[in-house]
Amino acid sequence: MKEEKIIIPANGYLMLFLFLILMIGGIALLIRTENAIFAFAIVAAILIAPGFVMVQPNNSRVLLLFGKYVGTVKKNGFYWVNPFYTKTKISLRASNFDSERLKVNDKLGNPVMISTILVWRVENTYKAAFDVDNFQNFVRVQTDAAVRKLASMYPYDNFADEGLTEDITLRSSVNEVSEALEKELEERLAIAGIEVLEARIGYLAYAQEIANAMLKRQQATAIVAARHKIVQGAVSMVEMALDELSKKDIIHLDEDRKAAMVSNLMVILCSDKDATPVVNAGTLNH
Repeated sequence: MKEEKIIIPANGYLMLFLFLILMIGGIALLIRTENAIFAFAIVAAILIAPGFVMVQPNNSRVLLLFGKYVGTVKKNGFYWVNPFYTKTKISLRASNFDSERLKVNDKLGNPVMISTILVWRVENTYKAAFDVDNFQNFVRVQTDAAVRKLASMYPYDNFADEGLTEDITLRSSVNEVSEALEKELEERLAIAGIEVLEARIGYLAYAQEIANAMLKRQQATAIVAARHKIVQGAVSMVEMALDELSKKDIIHLDEDRKAAMVSNLMVILCSDKDATPVVNAGTLNH
């Protein structure tokens, strides 16, 4: 495959000076002498004019001569090239692309809405101009394809109740997912001479048809986890209370009274509402 060729054309200011001499001098002499030979100077100036090209910073010009690739001008400045060259402008500036939100299935088959933000720029002008039909459209299509593939490789989130403990998920593993997306895009866009500067997930959510169900599931998982923590703490507190009463010899409890005390403490500590005290006006046995 032919590679990019960087060239530096002739100084444009010198040719501009020559153009002005030929054009102004030719017209002046033609009028003054009425000699048709000076018309050739005007024709020469007209032929020189299409060769002027200005390259702005972070821009380039791809030059073709009757379909043959001549080279690329990347250095900014004012130049003059062969007037018969075809000059195609390709920007070398970083471009930002925010893809559309796509509905795809994650690794578990759940439909999710996902989009990506891509920062890219042209690195090889020859590949961008001749190896693909339209490099900007190529970036859009390949980005969508890469996002679809990425979403199918990882689950949206972990669900401990089903024993799913994936190391990388779309929701929690932001850095890992971004690295995988960048690597995938670099491989896909290399054919077009595109350099990937940054790629990350811009939007991520469950699809509308399962969003409510998944939200309730996440809430239930959080409630179960909180209850599990509360029960663990309550058991420790009851155990500590019984041990302290026994060590300090404050009161002697038989097994039935211990069971009643444990039951009351567990209800108080694990309840999601404040306990209502009841005054016992009788004896300890009633």
